[in-house]
Amino acid sequence: MVLDGSGTDHVTTKALASRRLEALITGPGGHSWSDFGMPNPSTRLSAAPCASSHESSGQPSHNIQHRPDRRGHVGEFCSHEARLKVDIRSESEDELTRLESALRECIAAGVRDEMDSARDRSKGKLEWKVELLGSRPGGEMAADSPLLAALRAADEVVGNQSRIERSSTDANIPLSLGIDAISIGAGGSGGGAHSLQEWYDSAGREAGLKRVLLTILGISGVAEEKSR
Repeated sequence: MVLDGSGTDHVTTKALASRRLEALITGPGGHSWSDFGMPNPSTRLSAAPCASSHESSGQPSHNIQHRPDRRGHVGEFCSHEARLKVDIRSESEDELTRLESALRECIAAGVRDEMDSARDRSKGKLEWKVELLGSRPGGEMAADSPLLAALRAADEVVGNQSRIERSSTDANIPLSLGIDAISIGAGGSGGGAHSLQEWYDSAGREAGLKRVLLTILGISGVAEEKSR
């Protein structure tokens, strides 16, 4: 059982697969005026998100973080390197593989275009690579799982209703291995996740903690699954 976030209105029994990649393009670098026209890593990496425009299935999503230089350099220069971190998620592992391949193909094509269009190729060429930073496999728990039945019984006791969701959580690994696992909130309320405005209010958290404890007791056999 994974405790993730607040609330008691959901239970994650379906694992959303995800991959995180980092693309790196490197070149000679130079002055923004005197070296204008040389192969520029930032110019090509800025166009890399074109991979996300490919037709997709399996409800994929992506998130992109673009940083021209690892040391935060700005000013009058043509960058010597540019990095792009991409987070792709989908219900389908096959779709993730297709999107990863599309990203690699897009960057390779972009580097070729930059070299072809560069006014001054005498100072060097662009190199590129894409590295896999992390991978979370998908999976799904059976609808008749004893663990889900224990949670439903706990919901009945505390007077709660919860919906089944698909998400990427620490339950991904066991679910991908065929091991029953769920992810639920620990109670209270919150919002603005992963933003500077993220907030949490512990009011009402007791119901969430009771739900957790009763589910554990139910699946362990200490307490009956049916409420009285």
